[in-house]
Amino acid sequence: MILARLPIDLGPGIRAAFTTTTTGNLGLTLGDDPAAVVRRRRTLDEWLGAPATYVRQVHGADVHVCAGGPRAAGAAPPDAADALVPADALVATDGTALAVLVADCVPVLLADPVHRVIGAVHAGRRGVVAGVVRAAVTAMEEVGARRADLRAVVGPAICGACYEVPAELRDEVEALVPGTAATTSWGTPSLDLPAGVLRQLREAGVGAHVLEACTLTDPRWFSHRGSGRQAGDGHPRPPGRFAAVVRVTPGVSRPPSRGPGLA
Repeated sequence: MILARLPIDLGPGIRAAFTTTTTGNLGLTLGDDPAAVVRRRRTLDEWLGAPATYVRQVHGADVHVCAGGPRAAGAAPPDAADALVPADALVATDGTALAVLVADCVPVLLADPVHRVIGAVHAGRRGVVAGVVRAAVTAMEEVGARRADLRAVVGPAICGACYEVPAELRDEVEALVPGTAATTSWGTPSLDLPAGVLRQLREAGVGAHVLEACTLTDPRWFSHRGSGRQAGDGHPRPPGRFAAVVRVTPGVSRPPSRGPGLA
């Protein structure tokens, strides 16, 4: 099975990527053959070097801090979505591999390569408004990260030129998350969630950049809004979810803790 991915540089000792449609659907709730989805996930696990941890994404701001180290191969939790912890961000310090699934929502990968703390965030419209990105940064700090050492990548998501919404909703979100109001390429109200997420990260003091890839128009990525629409090859785009994954690779110890006020 092919594992097609876009690797991301989040610093030394950090393995991170966004999978593509060539890898296949990684979501278990879309009517796909569960055994096939699990096989694709295992291929991703092999690249990460440990089974990825998923959560039941609920479009909120809860953060799941992983503990206990990476699971052994074959020791993954139940694959049923309702058996997973409800959250929209994960944080780890112990070699656990983290994964969030998206198809138009904004995936965010974060890492402090100095203190070896990582995070993965699923940021849909409601999650962005609720502050899931800020919550993830705070949770990372609480387990040892420092904002000055944090790096973040805002991954492929539906862009402001395509994410059409009612004018009232656009104005409501803009009032809560400045920088999100936009206009579609055909002149109607829209939201630019990647821009809003980028602004939130920078306001939090996190160095970040956005991958300029729109899931609705770029067939490398699954798109909820684009599912069923005709692709460039004349066939309808299939439903699916791609993954944003990150892991601290083994073999490098964390630096000793430093007291307050020490550089």
